[in-house]
Amino acid sequence: MTDDLQPDDIRIADKAARQAIEMGVLVLLIVVFFVVSFMRQNPFAEGANPAKAIGIIVAAGLTIIMYSFLYRDNPLFKIVENLYVGVTLGYNVVISWRQFLRPLVYQPLFEPPTAEAFWNSLAHLFVPVILGILLLARISRKHGWVSRYSYALMIGWGAGVAIPLFTNSYILEQLTAAVKPIQEAVGPRGLAAANSWEWALYVAAPMFGAVLAMIGTFTVLFYFFFSVEHKKVGAVISKVGIWFLMVSFGASFGYTVMGRLSLLIGRVQFLLHDWLQIPQQ
Repeated sequence: MTDDLQPDDIRIADKAARQAIEMGVLVLLIVVFFVVSFMRQNPFAEGANPAKAIGIIVAAGLTIIMYSFLYRDNPLFKIVENLYVGVTLGYNVVISWRQFLRPLVYQPLFEPPTAEAFWNSLAHLFVPVILGILLLARISRKHGWVSRYSYALMIGWGAGVAIPLFTNSYILEQLTAAVKPIQEAVGPRGLAAANSWEWALYVAAPMFGAVLAMIGTFTVLFYFFFSVEHKKVGAVISKVGIWFLMVSFGASFGYTVMGRLSLLIGRVQFLLHDWLQIPQQ
């Protein structure tokens, strides 16, 4: 009989068997989770705080389900993922209403203290409210083009405000900070400490860092300057720029991993100490 089975039938049968095993293991894990939860966090125990106990159980379950994605995608993970997105969206809607729309739009227009205050608010809010309503036209395929006026104004205004701030914060301030150690090296303090150990500590080390930062900035910019062919000296400069880029990317990736590990440590501590109530050493 088995010789008559096609490879597709065998693959379907193996998949069904694997899914049945995974479903059985999943049911077993759910039972174990609830048993352990009610052993360590019994909301019906004498003197227990039911709201806190149920909250800890729910938080622990959601945490474990989110980490189940490390095995593979599963229906429980999809449910929790959608729950997370929905809760985040609902929270942002409530915050937007309570902190922005209600005090800045609804109350001045629909709960004004005087008629003069109403007309004054209407004069100031008429154009912003109309532009905000036009953004909702994006929902309609037929009238979605109307929202382009609001988006054009937002992007133009945002670029006009952000570019000067970005230039001042990320270019001019960085250049000022890079040149400052060199200025101090040739200034009165640097010349006074030229023959002491303080010169190496307070002058030479910062100046070396500033020179290294300027070399990195120049070589990285040259690497992205494609109008000149990178040959001979240009190839060496671009190679140095690549090394600076790799160091920057490595440091950024390490910082990201360190931040994610701190989040993981926080959740593991929650599961061990808050959910399982294992005492800290």
